[in-house]
Amino acid sequence: MNPDRLPMLHAVADAVAAAFAAVRDFGPSGARDGQYALDVVANEAALPLLRAAGLGVLSEESEFEPGTTGEVVVIDPIDGSTNASRGLPWFATAMCVVDADGPAVALVVNQASNDRFWAVRGEGAFRNGARIAPSTCTEVGESIVALNGLPPRPLGYRQSRVYGAVALDLCMVACGVLDGYVDCDDRSPEGAHGVWDYLASTLICREAGAVVSDLRDRDLVTLRHDDRRTPLAAATPELLESLTAARR
Repeated sequence: MNPDRLPMLHAVADAVAAAFAAVRDFGPSGARDGQYALDVVANEAALPLLRAAGLGVLSEESEFEPGTTGEVVVIDPIDGSTNASRGLPWFATAMCVVDADGPAVALVVNQASNDRFWAVRGEGAFRNGARIAPSTCTEVGESIVALNGLPPRPLGYRQSRVYGAVALDLCMVACGVLDGYVDCDDRSPEGAHGVWDYLASTLICREAGAVVSDLRDRDLVTLRHDDRRTPLAAATPELLESLTAARR
């Protein structure tokens, strides 16, 4: 694991922020459904720095690019781009470096506030430099959870929130602001989320002490562009087990 990767990820997030600040077209890109012009701008700002570092790149917005180092950066240049297009301050750049041993370094930056979450494998998780940890909630009836989509039935939580940016929602679980996250989007039988949506935050959650899994018990680590997953997260194993059972 290269110790210089985290500063490089911060530099990429800064480049995306500078490019986003100049965006004036908040409409669709015209290239594919669900893609905004701002997604393309953010991706074009990130790619040169990642290429210069010799890293492979798996981005939501472009085809897989092999690198020379044996590492791959999984990146969503703007997670929550619908929020960004409408001026809602809940959208992020999410990046995770994957090496031969799996997710190694992760950074999620709220591009509306510059709130930064990061983790290095085996070294814990941080928010703006302060170590973070999840809540201790174990009971669904006491939990406040983030949702994506509408639940198929009442899941038993005390309260819920729907924010629209999975990477940041999961970071809220990592730092104890929320107790859990449940993906309820059933538009596809495989799941609604590409690996770029959740992988950085999954490492951050796990390094903080939270737990993350796929609804169908599939490996969350994949480097296939077409793979989709249904992530769930919780502050404790007990809460995750109960949320998973309720979601199923």
